[in-house]
Amino acid sequence: MKQPLGVILAGGQARRMGGGDKGLLDLAGQPLLAHVIARAAPQVAALALNANGDPSRFRAFDLPVLPDSVTGFPGPLAGVLAGMDWAAERGADSIVTMAADTPFFPCDLVPRLLLASEGMAVPLVLAATPDPQRGRLRHPTFGLWSVSLRDDLRHALADGIRKVVMWTDRHGAREALFPAEGFDPFFNVNTPQDLARAEALIT
Repeated sequence: MKQPLGVILAGGQARRMGGGDKGLLDLAGQPLLAHVIARAAPQVAALALNANGDPSRFRAFDLPVLPDSVTGFPGPLAGVLAGMDWAAERGADSIVTMAADTPFFPCDLVPRLLLASEGMAVPLVLAATPDPQRGRLRHPTFGLWSVSLRDDLRHALADGIRKVVMWTDRHGAREALFPAEGFDPFFNVNTPQDLARAEALIT
């Protein structure tokens, strides 16, 4: 498989942060999104940002900005579809997605996802971490997605599917297990308290 393209999902409405773009919040002197880009860019062949609204607010990051093609903020699957369509235009086989509010995700995210996909005719893998109660906790905004599934996903969204795992389970998605020693590397910034915690972790 060719090296996947990367798509940072930033299409949410950030209600718990009072609205606006979480990726533009300051973390240790840089926008939160800058920390995500720094981890993502070395792992993928090219990188884009899924976001809605005026794309000029992200001009400083010099990335293609991909709006959802499905109206009404239907959730991360719409961002995945936007990324798949962008990747298809570039002749890519797959994308890896990551969330714009998760500054500590693993620096080996892509290699581990690719390893977990070995032998799959249609690669589809979600990241997961150990969970004391449930065994594993899936992180549905972090995944490897085959571009060949984009029309199926388009139809699923049109049919009202919104939950990532509901769609991925249909296609036999696998999980790539990542260690979570000390804290979950997929910890994301949802609230002002989370942002304070991220500041403590990064310093």
